[in-house]
Amino acid sequence: MDDPAQLTEFGKILLIGVMGILLVLFTLLLGKILSPKKPTPEKLSTYECGEEAVGNSWVQFNPRFYVIALIFLLFDVELIFIFPWATIFGQPELIAADPRWGWFALVEMGVFVGILIIGLLYVWKKGDLEWVKPQTMTPRVAVNIPQSAYDKLNREQYRVRKFEPITESTATPKVLSSAGEPKKPAFKPVFRKPGTTSS
Repeated sequence: MDDPAQLTEFGKILLIGVMGILLVLFTLLLGKILSPKKPTPEKLSTYECGEEAVGNSWVQFNPRFYVIALIFLLFDVELIFIFPWATIFGQPELIAADPRWGWFALVEMGVFVGILIIGLLYVWKKGDLEWVKPQTMTPRVAVNIPQSAYDKLNREQYRVRKFEPITESTATPKVLSSAGEPKKPAFKPVFRKPGTTSS
């Protein structure tokens, strides 16, 4: 009979996790206590792989970094799935139990890798793997307006007027009738409630 004072398998895992956390915290605390505290502008600057730090560190990254990272992650996960397949499904005992097992495993992994290769070819064809993308071209549309008209508009010097908010004095004057009173609209709008019919 098992001794109830002994640790279970889950207790051993918990003990390993707690010890790992304590060792990491102890190492960080020891570094904080023993390290010399002589800050300099070089030590406080952003580390950029040995490069001279330029500008603020809060900059937007090029989105191509994320595309490359996602593709790397995709194929990294693929390798995680291929490793147990290669170790388990290649066992001679399984193949001896049913000879179709090896062919089934091979076809299954072929479909899996094939889907990933199709995705890679799609991304490659789309141009997302190219770091320097080609220059975008302005589309040309065949119209009857001559190019000289566009050139003339582009060469024209336009004066930008100062913004002035509309006030009562600069607002457009009201239209007055011959008698000096404001003109009434030519029609009177009629608003009906929904569901009512006109008589």
